[in-house]
Amino acid sequence: MTAADTQAEAREAIRAPRAPSFLQRFVRNPTAVLSFALLVAFALMAIFAPLIAPGDPMRVNPVVRFTPPGAEYFFGTDNLGRDVFRIVVHGSRTTLLVGLVVTVISMGLATILGLLSGFYRAVDVILMRFVDGLMAFPGIVLATAAAGFLGPAISTVIISLTIVLISPSLRVVRGQVLVVREAQMIEAARATGVPTGRIFRRYILPAVMSPILVQASFIFSAAVLGEAALSFIGVGIGPTDISWGNALTEARNYISQAPWIVIFPGLALMLTILALNLLGDSLRDLLDPRLARRR
Repeated sequence: MTAADTQAEAREAIRAPRAPSFLQRFVRNPTAVLSFALLVAFALMAIFAPLIAPGDPMRVNPVVRFTPPGAEYFFGTDNLGRDVFRIVVHGSRTTLLVGLVVTVISMGLATILGLLSGFYRAVDVILMRFVDGLMAFPGIVLATAAAGFLGPAISTVIISLTIVLISPSLRVVRGQVLVVREAQMIEAARATGVPTGRIFRRYILPAVMSPILVQASFIFSAAVLGEAALSFIGVGIGPTDISWGNALTEARNYISQAPWIVIFPGLALMLTILALNLLGDSLRDLLDPRLARRR
């Protein structure tokens, strides 16, 4: 063995092991994989709803009303003879669409306002007093008031839930910006005359992306649950639209007579919210640098 070979082996021995990538750690996390797979399954169900459950989900057939689950009707029928399987499949489109739109709008606005609030003290003083006022009201009360004022519609649900959910997201982003703003790299960048826009893009926004992604999963969950809650109390989407919340609203009077018309929409709602919460917890652990070094 030559001296060069000996030196090469010595370098390999003292070389620190490379930390696994985010994707590798994600695949090794069974909770993250299972929750993500479940969400993908629901998303595919919503996208291909006309192929999975063809036909009009609102079609009334009194002859087969309250038919229990079986080979012909997988989830049974409701009090009007409508196929519950079709209602669940097609209702996922409205419920998931509301959750997605509310998450995108609320997190987008919260990110912009949170960056400004955390970086500029004058903006922070004014904006956070407004946020404190919104958070003084219970979320469901504020959403119900907004929905009742605007009238039942999908757009009403989106607006009312966005108003409620933007405040906690803004506080999360602001808190992270306040921490990053005091870092030495930011002070050095400002001292050397780096433009503020470039500081935001290159230093601050990448540093707060992890909490934003985690918060987005929780906001999605809250939006899905909020849509169901508003529809359940009669101020959500219109009665002609299909969603899991509307399905539960119409079925609540027949729980003892036909429990399946409540079980299956409720189960779909529960699994979606559970998967979103588990995915959020997993992302929080995977994106934490301290935990990442231990895996």
